[in-house]
Amino acid sequence: MATSDTIPEGPDAPIRPPGGRHHEPDLRAMTRITLRPIASPMPLGFYAVAIASIIVGCFQLGLFEDGAQRAVALAILPAFFLQLLVGILAFGARDVLAATLMACFSGMWLASSLVLAVEPIGGAEVLGVLNLCFALFALMMASVAMPKRALWLVLCTAVPRFTVASAASLTGVHWIATVSGALGLLLAVVAMYAAFALMLEDMRGQEVLPLGRSGPAHQAVHGDLTVQLRNLERHAGVRRTL
Repeated sequence: MATSDTIPEGPDAPIRPPGGRHHEPDLRAMTRITLRPIASPMPLGFYAVAIASIIVGCFQLGLFEDGAQRAVALAILPAFFLQLLVGILAFGARDVLAATLMACFSGMWLASSLVLAVEPIGGAEVLGVLNLCFALFALMMASVAMPKRALWLVLCTAVPRFTVASAASLTGVHWIATVSGALGLLLAVVAMYAAFALMLEDMRGQEVLPLGRSGPAHQAVHGDLTVQLRNLERHAGVRRTL
């Protein structure tokens, strides 16, 4: 007498495509996703922005003696390493906006440091085009960063600063460089405030200085774990492809 296998029903039933072939059962119930909490790298990133911006701003304002280009280059070079580290950690924390911004800042400081140190032919013009590209990219990031108000303010200050810096490098006009230096100091103040506010929040476990989070950014800090794990299977690093 012929017998037939009983096909289990329900979520553990094997998946059968239209062709009739048997595939492995649904393994979602057996899947475990491990998350590793880390300290927020953003205060370090904002402090690096502030310090490098102060050095470059003072240089553009003429506060250093003539021929200080290489000293400025050496002073801002550590910002490259620090912000690269921040970018890597931010990618691991699943914050693509912060990670992209910090990695781009890292590249900007490295390029500025090399151009100032080596002083290649046409270096000022090339740096001007690079500053303009960064300003345009920062503008695009600012258009989607509104919920993260601290990051948004840094971007909104960085856009005019790098736009004017681009004009100063391309034209060589002294007063434009002076304006760029002043905007660089303003960027440093905004970044310093953001870094200090985030550090206070992390140390005391609550918002001390206003950061103005809204939407998903507010839920990320004040929501429960269920909010954080929503759609986790679709996040980069979990899904099969980016």
